[in-house]
Amino acid sequence: MASVRRIAKEAGVSVATVSRVLNNHPHVDGDTRKKVLAAAESQNYVRLSQRSQAVLGLVYPGEVVSAEYGGFDMAVLSGILEGINEQRFDVKIVSIMRDKASDETYSQFFARKGLRGVLLRTFEHTRKVCTAIASEGFPVVVIADRFAEPEVNFAWTDSKPECIRAVKHLIDLGHRRIALMVHSVADTDHNDRRDAYLQAHREAGLTVDPSLMIQNQASAENGANSLTRLMGMPDPPTAVFITDPLATLGVLRRCLEMGIRVPKELSIVGFDDSDVRLHTFPACTAVVQDARLLGMEAARWLTRTASGKDNAATPLRKVMQARLEIHETTAPPPPRPIRVLPDGTRVLKERQGSAIV
Repeated sequence: MASVRRIAKEAGVSVATVSRVLNNHPHVDGDTRKKVLAAAESQNYVRLSQRSQAVLGLVYPGEVVSAEYGGFDMAVLSGILEGINEQRFDVKIVSIMRDKASDETYSQFFARKGLRGVLLRTFEHTRKVCTAIASEGFPVVVIADRFAEPEVNFAWTDSKPECIRAVKHLIDLGHRRIALMVHSVADTDHNDRRDAYLQAHREAGLTVDPSLMIQNQASAENGANSLTRLMGMPDPPTAVFITDPLATLGVLRRCLEMGIRVPKELSIVGFDDSDVRLHTFPACTAVVQDARLLGMEAARWLTRTASGKDNAATPLRKVMQARLEIHETTAPPPPRPIRVLPDGTRVLKERQGSAIV
């Protein structure tokens, strides 16, 4: 490891200036900062206080986790905390958007934060940050996304095949008006689930009614309000596929409030990151992924790599499979579909051929 004096000599500045730059002091000329950071990078410098730290970062390239992400991140964090125990690491949550200086490389930023490796949570608009970090050679695993670039390690659950199966399950039961509720946060997973809904309809020779597709932030309240909107339509759905656990809970709650009998009057297929589906009434048919296991596998691999264990040179490209669990919220459509107005008024619809009037 390089010393501060060697960095100062290479950059042509004082030791005090090097110290201010490496500690991200704000009152340093921009050109001087660049020279010092370049010298530190060329000498592979890490501060002495950081060299022995066994700390991983749970890093967000964009906004740090917020409520609209749902419970997924909490389940992932639970798994990470299990995974880091094997090598006795700690974890800290880090924001690139808030803390990284514009003239720092990602490796310099993470070294300044005292991190030995990073676990990344990304969305569609921040994927380029993940590839940039990996290209610097810093130990990194992306959680819950997939990448074609060989230098990017990831742990991801493929939910698309089981989402197709879930929608086909509703079609096979006889449903033809199936609504979709999908998360508005753009990421690979929710794009896949939307595509699965469309693909299942195409393969069954069915046309999708765009008015049955609702996209909003995944929360229990938005799920409930979306159901109110759907059931008040002149031609309401007889089934709904929901791609997020919190929205699923909101839909089940609103059915209870509106007196909609599940599955006799409305079939529901939800999504679950843990075991919530087993604690609803009725128990919810759902596409299931194990978010905790994703976090644990990623953290275990990264801590072993950072500790120099025997898998350090083996890339992590872990792909898990979601599964469809059929419980008590799906059944054939009712003989007479029901429309429920926002004020709670119930209107039974009559079928005339393939139409509902």
